[in-house]
Amino acid sequence: MYSGLERSGSRLKHKIRNMDVRTGLIVLLCLMGVSWAQPVKYLDCGSVSGKVTGVDINPCPSQPCQLHKGDSYSVNVTFISNVDSDTSTAVVHGIVAGVPLPFPIPVPDGCRSGIQCPITKGQTYNYQASLPVKSEYPSIKCVVEWELRDKDNKDLFCIKFPVQIVS
Repeated sequence: MYSGLERSGSRLKHKIRNMDVRTGLIVLLCLMGVSWAQPVKYLDCGSVSGKVTGVDINPCPSQPCQLHKGDSYSVNVTFISNVDSDTSTAVVHGIVAGVPLPFPIPVPDGCRSGIQCPITKGQTYNYQASLPVKSEYPSIKCVVEWELRDKDNKDLFCIKFPVQIVS
């Protein structure tokens, strides 16, 4: 009579233990996501056609973001558009000693970087791009200036954030 209850209790303990393990894994994954996706402090450098509401760089656990040569980083900018635009183009520079140097990115077309075009006034968009750091870049501290331009070549957003390129 008790053996049936013992087996039933054993199965219940096993199910509870499995739920605890699954819950623990979910919490761990959420915490890892939070630690990798830290909001980045940035300066708005002239967002005429939009308003930036958030910037994330992954991975970037501390600032200035340390960009390792040969690695690639994801840049995510959330913004609200103040205009309608059929196109959007990203322009990126590294500013060294006050001099802007072109910083090529793989996909400069914003409409292929998480934004569904046409862009509509008043809508919120999440721009997502890759920032590759080439091995031949010097180890240096600089400021990245990232612009996303609308069809009239005005900035949907323009942000600046400090980085340090390291080996």
